[in-house]
Amino acid sequence: MFIRIALVGDFNPNVTAHQAIPPALELAAKQLGENIAYDWIATPSFDDVDAMTVLDGYHGVWCVPASPYQSLEGAVSAIGAARKNGVPFLGTCGGYQHAVLEYARNELGLANAANAEVDPDAEIPLIAPLVCALIDQDGGIKLSEGSQIRSHYAVGRINETYRCSYGFNREYAGILDDRDLSISAWDMDGDPRAVELSGHPFFIGTAFQPERSALRDENHPLITAFVAAAATYAGK
Repeated sequence: MFIRIALVGDFNPNVTAHQAIPPALELAAKQLGENIAYDWIATPSFDDVDAMTVLDGYHGVWCVPASPYQSLEGAVSAIGAARKNGVPFLGTCGGYQHAVLEYARNELGLANAANAEVDPDAEIPLIAPLVCALIDQDGGIKLSEGSQIRSHYAVGRINETYRCSYGFNREYAGILDDRDLSISAWDMDGDPRAVELSGHPFFIGTAFQPERSALRDENHPLITAFVAAAATYAGK
């Protein structure tokens, strides 16, 4: 049996993260003794359809970097389907940003929450320019005590690589206080760097790009955990 992963995003062979994701999945599957397959699904594929019809037969959804997407609404729809239907989900960089956006719109009722990269005059710029762009930069990150992401890393502090100039606006971090979707990692300046959803088999978004580890031929604990969750979902 193959574990099938939907890679939601607009494939570009020149994007480093897109080059890294297939080998990252294959390294994780090899460690777990599983077979894996994946398909790139462009964000407009989710426009004006039930997203679960597109995701039918997949055991995990990875919303990949390189936003703005061709269809912001398509990406949000795919993420919402994974969240509501218990499909293991990983969102990195742009996928993380849009996971926050989807939850704010559909669970918190913030219909005007927006990505300032797409809508610079947004009433609620939930995704906003970073004070300092993080282009191919490493940074230290603190993982919250008792969080799922910390259990996957098995350490409390990590160092990861970014490639982003937008992120979850720290001025709105409080909207996730006491919510099912919570901030589970912070950088050394107090900016949110990961979110996770309680009560879900696996739903984690990161501002950083763990997939880049595969370019060094290194397995990554977070990606292995995601693939393991997809394997469990496949076995239901």
